[in-house]
Amino acid sequence: MLYELMYIARPTLDEQALAALNDKVGKFVLNVNGKVLKREDWGKRRLAYPIAKQTEGFYAVLHIELPPTAVRDLERNLKLAEDVLRHLIVKVDAHPAPDSQVQQEQ
Repeated sequence: MLYELMYIARPTLDEQALAALNDKVGKFVLNVNGKVLKREDWGKRRLAYPIAKQTEGFYAVLHIELPPTAVRDLERNLKLAEDVLRHLIVKVDAHPAPDSQVQQEQ
């Protein structure tokens, strides 16, 4: 099944620690028999409200394929990762094509 995983990492991470966290999350997906189809790093952004006394965070979105029974294990691993402030896994019908662009209303 297709899912979209979004997580927010601590803003205090340096580039190496952030890359290590991104690899760690990718391994979490692989360890539960999943596959990362696409990754989008959104960079550091301001949070809508403070989380764990942090007002900013590094956003990342992964388009993944997982068996439905693996979602709970993936969420457990993400909760145990200290550098992940928040995460959200959403089931999607289809991932957008990589070249498609959202048309803006005029």
